[in-house]
Amino acid sequence: MASGSTGPSPRKSLSPQQALELANVCLQNALNAKDPDIARVHCHDAEVSLSQAKKDANQTDDQTVIKGIATAYTDLDNLLESLDQDRAKKLG
Repeated sequence: MASGSTGPSPRKSLSPQQALELANVCLQNALNAKDPDIARVHCHDAEVSLSQAKKDANQTDDQTVIKGIATAYTDLDNLLESLDQDRAKKLG
């Protein structure tokens, strides 16, 4: 495996629709993860992709993508809340 920087983030070259699709894939991976720590990593990746999609979608005013981003943020919030509740149950 190569070490060092791989250059600019490949996310920068994605369209808002592609970044949203990537975020949704990350969310699905988080839902399917058996390990909550891995699920949180997927959630982080989804959040990064959503942030990129949101930034770029605001410049294009694509309402379909903007609504998709809002839905994905809601799904992300619900998933993180569920992970936090599961963690609290295990600790409590």
